[in-house]
Amino acid sequence: MAGAALLPLALVTPAWGQTAAASAPETPGTLCAAAGTLHGSHGEQAQVSLCADSGSPRLNITAPAVCQGAAAKVQYVCRTEGTWEVHRAGKSLGTGSLPGSRLYAGPGAYEISATVRVRSVPAGVDLTGKVRATVPLTAPLTKATHVVTADNPVLRRNATTTVTYTIRRDSDQGDGNARLGMIGEEKSGVQIRSADRRCVNPLVGRYPANTRLAHALDCTVTELQPGHPEKIKVRVTVGAKCSTVVSKLGYWVPQGQSMYTGAMLEGPKLTCR
Repeated sequence: MAGAALLPLALVTPAWGQTAAASAPETPGTLCAAAGTLHGSHGEQAQVSLCADSGSPRLNITAPAVCQGAAAKVQYVCRTEGTWEVHRAGKSLGTGSLPGSRLYAGPGAYEISATVRVRSVPAGVDLTGKVRATVPLTAPLTKATHVVTADNPVLRRNATTTVTYTIRRDSDQGDGNARLGMIGEEKSGVQIRSADRRCVNPLVGRYPANTRLAHALDCTVTELQPGHPEKIKVRVTVGAKCSTVVSKLGYWVPQGQSMYTGAMLEGPKLTCR
């Protein structure tokens, strides 16, 4: 099966004498670039684009395709799946499955490469290959409304470490509610506890099971205000096997009765040695 023929992203030069208009605030949108054409042995092909969202806290990556099979009169619908990797200024920003997302890192040229499988409905096209494209994103990096820090980011083997997480809301957007979750490596034996009544180890299993995950902890705060951070003290016990502990903060930004508001924020990662 032949590999993808890479298609360059065209650049448009402005006409002489044209006056550039004052740039308006950028609204959220999706930018797509031709990424390559996959060819089959019986004349079938798939033209793949790589797309990235602009203007939101997350960078969403998709790979739509247009299919053409051996039967020229058949109109095909394409399904794409696979994996992606993103670089900016020579630095890898992450990898994932298609479709996928990561935190937006600010304006710049995002070099996106993907290994994709394209299948059609009805059947007739089933192609796999590698494609790549550069997508220039100009939306400014959104200022964080919330911040999470930890005062003791290093855990020790065969020891219990006390860590204080500080949650701040630095914006008038949102309200006083937020939920901080922490989780260690499941089979490491790490235990995360807190005497704070706002925190609980997650309950798992069907009712009336009362099993709780010792390696995870959820804490809910309700009095978070600009100028009034919340602090949560936890105790992390590590045995002979080291474990990292990652955290994330979930919060809601009320916008009338809109359903999908707020965000998830990556918190500090505790390392172990």
